[in-house]
Amino acid sequence: MKYNIPGRRQWLTIGALAALAVSLAAPESRAETGAGSAAETPASAVAIMYHRFGEDAHPSTNTTLEQFEAHLAALTSGKYNVLPLADIATALRTGKPLPDRAVAITIDDAYRSVYTEAWPRLRETGLPFTLFVATAPVEQGLPGFMTWDEVRELRDAGVAIGAHAHTHAHLAKGTVANAKAEIDTSAAILKRELGAVPPLFAYPFGETSAAVAALVRAKGFSAAFGQHSGVMAPGQSPYYLPRFALNETYGGMDRLTMILNALPVPVAGIVPADPLITPDANPPAFGFTVDRSVGSLSRLACYHSRSGAATIERLGALRIEVRFADAFPAGRSRINCTMPGPDGRWRWLGMQYYVRP
Repeated sequence: MKYNIPGRRQWLTIGALAALAVSLAAPESRAETGAGSAAETPASAVAIMYHRFGEDAHPSTNTTLEQFEAHLAALTSGKYNVLPLADIATALRTGKPLPDRAVAITIDDAYRSVYTEAWPRLRETGLPFTLFVATAPVEQGLPGFMTWDEVRELRDAGVAIGAHAHTHAHLAKGTVANAKAEIDTSAAILKRELGAVPPLFAYPFGETSAAVAALVRAKGFSAAFGQHSGVMAPGQSPYYLPRFALNETYGGMDRLTMILNALPVPVAGIVPADPLITPDANPPAFGFTVDRSVGSLSRLACYHSRSGAATIERLGALRIEVRFADAFPAGRSRINCTMPGPDGRWRWLGMQYYVRP
């Protein structure tokens, strides 16, 4: 496998990239002594997510054209390594090395502005990206969405197409049977229109549950993605990988730069493991064990999307328990844990949970 390094106009083989790989292992004394160096950071990658482009009537899902052009200028500056999302998912699953500052570009929903605005600009840069298609709006020819001919045009030009359910339903909110129908219908239509079922899946609204993730896996998808902020890293579930959402409000260059340079908080034993929160376990007892290579955890902070800063309890050197005073409200809740990393970069761990109304 070879990777093109944008801005450098050269190709690196996977063997050459091995020098850029990093290890989770570190001496035990690192546990309380400091952040460590970038060379000790585990292989990781960031996925950024867009929806609409230049559609000012929808600011919560829109990225202005000025913002997008600034993003593309940064991504082609030579500092970042924009790779196909499928290659990143495979590398994380198999342990293959990734270059530092690996980035994937993803777009959800197949809005018309993807074709008219984003695609010409992305084609000009040569950056790879993945388009996750919710099949019902395209199938029904709804205004504001791409057509199947346009989806196929992008596919034929090398754009990766992913599945995004059928009607863009809240999969964690409904029954397992409804979720299965959404996934199966989407897969059947994509196979009919594109000749094959794509290997990647993105949950509408980033919402899932253990049962829904099991359906996605059983259908044969190799990886699936949410909409919770965080850095993709080895050891995470391949069926709930994070992506940073960008829009008009959260698409400024300061935030993008922080995202593109983010490092993971390598953890294990995340609880609760199921992103669906039941009434008898609300608020959840959120916790995880941090790999000792991270170093001191004294500046780790965790935040809830609705209530702000949360209380952190440490159990021993590496186990973190996060406590919430109030039950999570119905719908989506996101938890972000961040801390300073080496070389002025930030470590970022995110999870999204869903509470049924």
